[in-house]
Amino acid sequence: MKNKLILIFVLTSFFMKAQTKIIAHRGFFQSSPPTTENSIQSLKNAQDLGIYGSEFDVRMTKDGKLVIHHDENHDEMEIAQTDFSKLKKSRLANGEKLPTLKKYLKQGREDEKLKLIVEIKPAKTPQLEEEIVKKTVEMVRKLRLENQCEFISFSLNICKEIKLLEPTFIVQYLNGDLSPQQLQEARLDGFDYHYKILLEKHPAWIQEAKNLGLITNSWTVNDPEIYQQLKNMGIGYVTTNIPEQLKNQ
Repeated sequence: MKNKLILIFVLTSFFMKAQTKIIAHRGFFQSSPPTTENSIQSLKNAQDLGIYGSEFDVRMTKDGKLVIHHDENHDEMEIAQTDFSKLKKSRLANGEKLPTLKKYLKQGREDEKLKLIVEIKPAKTPQLEEEIVKKTVEMVRKLRLENQCEFISFSLNICKEIKLLEPTFIVQYLNGDLSPQQLQEARLDGFDYHYKILLEKHPAWIQEAKNLGLITNSWTVNDPEIYQQLKNMGIGYVTTNIPEQLKNQ
């Protein structure tokens, strides 16, 4: 009986560690040959890897167009203060046009097995955030990608707005300042926190979140040793620039 219990413990521990899933950060852009983050090619690369998901950033132009870009500026133009007609004249570093959310999601739809992790960037006012959320949710619904998309944001307001419009959508908070209990009270689905929050400041939060049935994710994990630490703690997901290296560890 004792040996059986030991075997069950070992198998259970192995399964918990093995279930950590990999998300490509801004697509798989550190590829060979390399491409540009948040590009259509980086998404295609992630689709070829056979991983859980690929993350990308959504911003809104001055005239209300949703585009995929991490930084506030594109080629020295502030996206929120520039019309799309002007922004699209400047190419990404790999030569692609600045992707719209619609085009990006259409490419994502080509591989239904890859989850599309939609990060909606904070805006300057709550009203602008609500507009971005509404337009993003409408686009996801229009393309019938409700079951393929998951959502993250540093803005608690954005997270709550997504849940208000579509309670069934999976939404995780990025900022790192709320405990698992507070996330549950906010009716969010979990956290996606920087690894230092989970390894140094609040190492108990992974287990606390799991006990509450919340999702546990960490960004941006680019060190295999840090990945192993998080995996050993039972993290559910990691977001990384090196998905090809971590997916088989």
